[in-house]
Amino acid sequence: MTLIKWQKERPARTLLQAGDLFNEFFNDFNAINTPRWNSPAVNIVEEETSYRIELAAPGYRKEDLNIRIEDDILVCSSDRKQESGQHPVKYSRKEFSFNTFTRKFNLPEDVNTTLIKAQYENGVMSIHLPKKTEQKPVAKSISID
Repeated sequence: MTLIKWQKERPARTLLQAGDLFNEFFNDFNAINTPRWNSPAVNIVEEETSYRIELAAPGYRKEDLNIRIEDDILVCSSDRKQESGQHPVKYSRKEFSFNTFTRKFNLPEDVNTTLIKAQYENGVMSIHLPKKTEQKPVAKSISID
């Protein structure tokens, strides 16, 4: 069991660290990096014949999002930068921004990486990861010499 020192000046951060430990312990996909303030939230669903990863990325364009596989690791990222115009806007309050992010997931051995598909709709990127079909052994006659 890991104990986390309580920080009086930043209790919310301490609670997030405890939540990250809990999520990391129970994460079937073994997320390599845990979510942070600027990383999109992720849902992982296991179905009978596939897995589905839902990544919340509202405000991003489809062209801003990247998905790739590197050594059985699924990498979801975006390199979107804040657009700076010639006429700077004077904000009274600015709470949202589009930062770069990277989320990495170890793929289970039963994922067929050649059939992975992704779709981006209504601010959610949905990645479909089909499972490999089991090859049933074929009956074979063996001749006796």
